[in-house]
Amino acid sequence: MGQEISSTQFTADDFEEFGERLARETGLLEEWLESGGLASDEQVGGFELEAWLVDEEMRPSPINETLLDRLGDPLVVPELARFNLEINGTPQALHGDALTRLADELTATWSKCEGLARDLSAHLMMIGILPTLRLQDFDAANMSSMQRYTALDEQLAQLRGHPELHIDLHGRDQLRFVHEGVMLESATTSFQIHLKVDAAQAGRFYNASKILSAPMVAVSANSPYFLGADLWAESRICLFEQSVQVGLDPNEQRVTLGRGYVDSIADCFRINQEHYPVLLPQLMDEPEAELPHLRLHNGTIWRWNRPLVGFSGHGRPHIRIEHRVVPAGPTVTDSLANAAFYFGLVNDLARQPVAPELRLPFGQARANFYQAARLGLEAELVWLGGERGGVRALCREHLLPRARNGLAMLGIDRVEIDRWLGVIDGRLENGQNGAAWQRAWVARHGSDMAALTAAYLERQQSGRPVHEWDL
Repeated sequence: MGQEISSTQFTADDFEEFGERLARETGLLEEWLESGGLASDEQVGGFELEAWLVDEEMRPSPINETLLDRLGDPLVVPELARFNLEINGTPQALHGDALTRLADELTATWSKCEGLARDLSAHLMMIGILPTLRLQDFDAANMSSMQRYTALDEQLAQLRGHPELHIDLHGRDQLRFVHEGVMLESATTSFQIHLKVDAAQAGRFYNASKILSAPMVAVSANSPYFLGADLWAESRICLFEQSVQVGLDPNEQRVTLGRGYVDSIADCFRINQEHYPVLLPQLMDEPEAELPHLRLHNGTIWRWNRPLVGFSGHGRPHIRIEHRVVPAGPTVTDSLANAAFYFGLVNDLARQPVAPELRLPFGQARANFYQAARLGLEAELVWLGGERGGVRALCREHLLPRARNGLAMLGIDRVEIDRWLGVIDGRLENGQNGAAWQRAWVARHGSDMAALTAAYLERQQSGRPVHEWDL
């Protein structure tokens, strides 16, 4: 959920001063964007993978602090819950064998973490929502000991005026319950894909990412079960949106696909400053040119596609798009295939002579997204120019060729393109992504969530991509 803070207690003066600094930094970023002061060099890709720690009975194991202390790797950090952790990849310039380099690093880090987990009678898993979760797992005692999480919990409750969350999830089953606190968010683990882009073109890439959110979530869905209920193919979407809800106004929600397309990426940061109340008014001593308050505030708004401001080694600011719709898992191979699909597609769409956002109204892109999250590979979507059809046919006939073209434009090796997009094609051919496999296993073996999780873990550890898994 973002960077650590030094305090959980804030005054009215803190909020006022933070707001003033945020306004100045937002104006400074807008000046840089208008004057060409941000980086416009080659595209760079990276990722964050949120993982589960489970015990021998396939239940969440709250041991991340012990494991991280033994590991001592700055690329592996705590997450909101003590039974999650986050693995980061070293960003790679997107050409040649960049995808294999990202995969090799993730495999090596995963292997080290899994070895330490086994020493602690646990295992590491990548799956969007762990099927064995129980409501008591989201007790505050399982929250990681970072002050940021405590402060977020308190501030979100204050913003909505009460601590209770009224969760109402409708899928194949219906699930309703009341819960207090932000810990429900820890149920929703993802593979967040990062892409550094030309700042002048960042708005086009951001809009294209929104349009692509529907096919991306359909192809990668891996979260059908929560608390024993069969919900959406990617239930992570509806659960995360409700787990940090702040009121009834859809324009004020902190987890969102957004209000529309943008003319410039600056629009997002201006909306942040003008429309989203500050949650963490931590005053910082860093220079204004490092945009510390803008970046902290942006980290408390969890758009499904989130623009980020970063700084290169020589201190020049740049824009990244964080594509957040993809769940964790099922394997390293599946994860990097999802990244390849996104990198290729967004690079192709964002460079089309006629901007795709002019060919698909935002309301339809939004409807596509939720339809795809609900139904996964069975979804029917409306594509550019009003073409309507099943997502599997759309991807095979139109989007895979676009992804190939986009990766080729980046200079990705042909063998790389064939390897990674071949994984996506395999899922489309037989209709089996993580969500489909989980549901098929339950249909054959019954709804024993521990047995399902054990079967999933066994196949995950084989390394074979999910479209090759048997039942």
